Amino acid sequence: MNIYILYENADWMIPLRRELERAELPYKEWFIQDGYVDLMCEPPPGLFINRISPSSHTRGHGNSIDFTRELLAWLESYGRRVINGSRAFAMETSKVGQYATLRKANLRTPRTIAVSGNQEDLREAGAAMSLPFITKHNCGGKGLGVKLFRSRDAFEEFVANGDYEKPVDNIMLLQEYIVAPQPFITRVEIVGEEFLYAVKVDTSRGFELCPAESCEIGDAFCPTSDAEEPATVDRQTLFSLREGFDDPIIDQYISVMRENKIDVAGFEFIEDAQGNKYTYDINGTTNYSPAVESRHGLNGMAAIVQLAAGALRAVQTDERNEPAGAECGYKFREQL
Repeated sequence: MNIYILYENADWMIPLRRELERAELPYKEWFIQDGYVDLMCEPPPGLFINRISPSSHTRGHGNSIDFTRELLAWLESYGRRVINGSRAFAMETSKVGQYATLRKANLRTPRTIAVSGNQEDLREAGAAMSLPFITKHNCGGKGLGVKLFRSRDAFEEFVANGDYEKPVDNIMLLQEYIVAPQPFITRVEIVGEEFLYAVKVDTSRGFELCPAESCEIGDAFCPTSDAEEPATVDRQTLFSLREGFDDPIIDQYISVMRENKIDVAGFEFIEDAQGNKYTYDINGTTNYSPAVESRHGLNGMAAIVQLAAGALRAVQTDERNEPAGAECGYKFREQL
């Protein structure tokens, strides 16, 4: 019985593949972009790991998110176990959904307005925001659409020009900009309801160094990058272990994961001058900083594989995963 990995970013597969092979676990890769599936045919028996990212469209994989939603429905309808299945993926691809869930769990989030509409809607939403505020995409990673505005005039120019990248789901977020007394954010890594570690991400080379009335941050604070933009030593120096981190927010995050069937996640928060923590992102396709892990003997991907190994053992004893007949009715085009 195999582990099946749904993915679209070949670069992110490298550390996962390495740990699967080290653990001698059988696996197959499904590159999710183009292909087909016969809904009347059973999926193959096994364990499935969803590694589809909300930023997939930025790599030319515009079909990945929508196709993955349908594949997860198909897999789960036949009782297949999916690490980060449909509920987790729904949250992965919607920051609005994340904030609603976090608020329900009594976790602070920055004030946010979701805008689906034309320039006039953006103007009205912007007028309702206190300065400074940022824009970001509802569905996306890598800092998609993140831009800071310190003045009304700068935002008006942004809206009037209309040359910004449109969100893949056409929902733009306007969000309160939390000013931190120290220039860093914290990312809390959790796998299978177990806290792994917390990373401090230095933001001093971000908005704080931009004197303009509007500034873009891009993916400067992503722990990894695509092969065409390899993570540099300079990028990796932004990440450090937040040693001794033992905040009650960890248990709150684990509760959110348990309630929403999220198996793997990185939660990001920022603290204001009063010590209030504002959580602004839940990342289910979390990637780990090589620099931090090598310095401290940590291995987040190995923790994911350990989770998968246990889940595979459970699947192997579940009669629902016994194949009813020959595998049929699906094909996923190989990555070009």
